[in-house]
Amino acid sequence: MKKIFFLLAVSLIAVSVYAQDEQTDSKFFKKENMFTGGSVNLSFGNLTTALGASPYIGYSLNKFVDVAAGFNINYISERDYSVPGDKLRQTVYGPGAFIRLFPVKFLFAQAQYEFNLIRDKYIPASGSGYAPDRYKYDAHSLLIGLGFSNGRHPAYQKSYYYFSVLWDVANATYSPYKDNFDRAVPIIRAGYNIALFQGRK
Repeated sequence: MKKIFFLLAVSLIAVSVYAQDEQTDSKFFKKENMFTGGSVNLSFGNLTTALGASPYIGYSLNKFVDVAAGFNINYISERDYSVPGDKLRQTVYGPGAFIRLFPVKFLFAQAQYEFNLIRDKYIPASGSGYAPDRYKYDAHSLLIGLGFSNGRHPAYQKSYYYFSVLWDVANATYSPYKDNFDRAVPIIRAGYNIALFQGRK
């Protein structure tokens, strides 16, 4: 685990150094390089409802690299099919940050760190004799994957849609990105990136 975070830190430092070499203007910070955006999710299944949002704000270091910080919040409500009437409600939230590398304008590789605070509430069936219970725990996640974007221009900021598939490689015990068999599951996200302070092009 420590090796993963060490490699990520070294990569970020290398990218920052490279970004400085790419700057052609003496101005260190350019507000027109800022962007915001995020994704929302909404799903309904057999005995399950899931809602979530992941807003972020970021900065393009150069035409190849974007970095951002954000916040994730997800709510899941499940009914136990094996014990009719039992319910589990889970809220997952916390801060995160990511780096996206664009070798070409429509493809990117992404590494994203999340600190997930997880709150579970167990609601037993009425008349079962069991009392409601609450659980609190947390999990660190390191999401790695690839994505597709349309509309990102390498020479200047432009708003675009994106689609990505990520996996949690941190393997934390309480990772929200595991199934009932403790296996990592793909994290599929789609969203919109909004360029800021662009003026007229």
